[in-house]
Amino acid sequence: MIWFNCDYSEGAHPRILERLAQTNFEQTAGYGNDPYCLQAAERIKQLCQAPQAQVHFLCGGTQTNLTVLAACSRPYQSIISPVSGHINVHEAGAIEATGHRIEALPHENGKITAAQIARVCKAHWEDDNPEFAPQPRTVYISFPTEYGTLYSLQELQDIRRVCDENHLFLFIDGARLGYGLTAPGNNVTLADIAALADVFYIGGTKIGALLGEAVVIVNPKLQKDFRYFMKQKGGILAKGRLLGIQFLTLFEDGLYLQLAQHANDMAALIKTVCKQAGFSFLYDSPTNQQFPILPNEMIAELEETYAFAHMGRVDNRHRAIRICTSWATRKEDVEQLTADLQKLAEKYHVAHRVSLIER
Repeated sequence: MIWFNCDYSEGAHPRILERLAQTNFEQTAGYGNDPYCLQAAERIKQLCQAPQAQVHFLCGGTQTNLTVLAACSRPYQSIISPVSGHINVHEAGAIEATGHRIEALPHENGKITAAQIARVCKAHWEDDNPEFAPQPRTVYISFPTEYGTLYSLQELQDIRRVCDENHLFLFIDGARLGYGLTAPGNNVTLADIAALADVFYIGGTKIGALLGEAVVIVNPKLQKDFRYFMKQKGGILAKGRLLGIQFLTLFEDGLYLQLAQHANDMAALIKTVCKQAGFSFLYDSPTNQQFPILPNEMIAELEETYAFAHMGRVDNRHRAIRICTSWATRKEDVEQLTADLQKLAEKYHVAHRVSLIER
């Protein structure tokens, strides 16, 4: 079985494993107070052009989202998110379990707009008794989105403006940040993200690390006492240096972006072949996640060799799937998949584009 179902099936980049082995018997302070975490934090701040920021290392995405949003919001405050947002659909109600309501907004290709956010705030404050409903406090978006799509710089600037007008924090989930930064057509830089978000994170779990996410807190209002939230939510790793070493390695010699670029390049090969075969896509993603719409019979045959995610029925004869490449995807596996896609397309006489049905 060849796995294209996610971007964290593999372990870690060899350079990370080598560095962990080389430092295995070193003795350092714990809880992220070691030299490796401090060096990695400084390097990330330099790359973000945000010397005033704080950088903290946590183990995983859900834990990171839970900890950051707890720090952003009082118990009576809510989080605005796309209905497709990871915190809304893939985290078992972790945010709501802490007492924070998620205001889930309709999305277009995984994105929400500044106008939608403004309407939520306007409706709340114009109510006769606004204190009877959760108060909007934080906007949560992902870059890239759950569907591999990207916010433009202008879209992010518009969202930032609305956040400022309504006294909202902006939190950008960067679990796949590298894939977005290296995507064709992207006009957003890491420094832009740092300039526009109050807090965001750089994902390592999905881009070359064994585990780990680097939280970058730009807004001083969120910096105070953040480690208290980390400890309370189980976010402080005793052997913190294991995270620092990984991020220090990822941000040496441009490795992080090289790994992300590789995944995007592999996905682009798959996308090109799907287009040539006449397939449509559920979402037009420029990143490592691709969402082709295929005949049901073809999907059944592909499943004999490949693992991928199902995205649901499009019509009686077609379903959408998600093919996800990673930093470690082998080109020979992509070539085998693309050859099979071409062969099966001919078998099932796919010579027309399938009409896209919005879900």
